[in-house]
Amino acid sequence: MKLILAQEVEGLGAPGDIVEVKDGYGRNYLVPRGLAIGWTRGAEKQILTIKRARDARAIQGKEHASEVKNQLEQLAVTLDVKAGETGRLFGSVTPADVAGAIKAAGGPLVEKRSIAIATPIKTTGKHQVSVQLHPEVAATVRLEVVAG
Repeated sequence: MKLILAQEVEGLGAPGDIVEVKDGYGRNYLVPRGLAIGWTRGAEKQILTIKRARDARAIQGKEHASEVKNQLEQLAVTLDVKAGETGRLFGSVTPADVAGAIKAAGGPLVEKRSIAIATPIKTTGKHQVSVQLHPEVAATVRLEVVAG
């Protein structure tokens, strides 16, 4: 069975890859869970267009990742959140919140999947968040969470 992966599947491929799998694995596991879609020529063309757009946005090489790292580490990122009088948040800060705050601070576009929050951020104050830009390059972003 020929399928196009919609999400990364360990040991099989990355999103947009065209893979050949056994019928049962595709029909009973990959397709029902939304991990893959059936292959057609039209779908293949659409996936190639999406891949080209993703590659244009993606960080190109270790040198480019180092430049982006320098930009991120020089940023002063502030995130306004709802918090109680004691400084405790209603919920916690998510990677999507951090990505939006980086963009709002004038930083480069960062995918939320590349942001790692070591311990859940549930209080106002200064925190550090790691951003994996390249397999060999990671940036540490200083994040100030303020009650808004």
